[in-house]
Amino acid sequence: MINVAVRAAREAGKIINRASLDVDLLRVSKKAANDFVTEVDRASEHAIIDVLLKAYPQHGILGEETGTAHGRADSEFQWIIDPLDGTTNFIHGLPVYAVSIALAHHGVVQHGVVYDPSRDELYTASRGGGAFLDNRRLRVSRRTRIEDSLIGTGFPFREGDDLDDYLAMFRKVAERCVGLRRPGAAALDLAYVAAGRYDAFFERGLQPWDVAAGALLVTEAGGLVGDFTGEGDALHAGELIAGSPRIYAQLVSLLKVHSAR
Repeated sequence: MINVAVRAAREAGKIINRASLDVDLLRVSKKAANDFVTEVDRASEHAIIDVLLKAYPQHGILGEETGTAHGRADSEFQWIIDPLDGTTNFIHGLPVYAVSIALAHHGVVQHGVVYDPSRDELYTASRGGGAFLDNRRLRVSRRTRIEDSLIGTGFPFREGDDLDDYLAMFRKVAERCVGLRRPGAAALDLAYVAAGRYDAFFERGLQPWDVAAGALLVTEAGGLVGDFTGEGDALHAGELIAGSPRIYAQLVSLLKVHSAR
């Protein structure tokens, strides 16, 4: 199954890379304030779905752009797809975006792929089988103090987001860590945690397609993933902390009072 997901991600990557050469010609639509979708998102998602359903016609699909319109809604298997995570970066020509594909069985993610087409970096994970960047085994960082850590985050950008509460969280973390980064693609942020490039990551307002594959990468690389309380299911919580075990615990202690749960 992971090989099919890799093939689907690479097909989507070809579409994205071709389109990146003429980004100024793209048709861009707004889904909501500061939330965009392009013809590339749609073409990428259709290419992914085509590959997956040709191989597994009885499986279900949850796509960012098409919802559950494709596949079998009653299947015990569900593919969770973000065809272009980082659309805002893409339409501005900033090469920080990725394809994210995960497969859940009875709601538990079993396989995950995050593909960065601009760098041709392929992250893969299977439950119990470890996480990999191309053919190299991944491990989360070994840092134990938040004071030594580089941490990723996501800024609020949707109408109705609580900017004041986020700024309070930002200040708490920024005063403790080496630095905060916000590239703008949660799937890649999580892949970077798995690869040890970040020591941890936190964000609110995330959907299952943003985090399903990346969260598995982190746990299979030896890290922890949860909501701001450290106890809930991050896939559906709408808030997420991921990191190496020691840094994860320290972030939870800072952010748990900001949990919406």
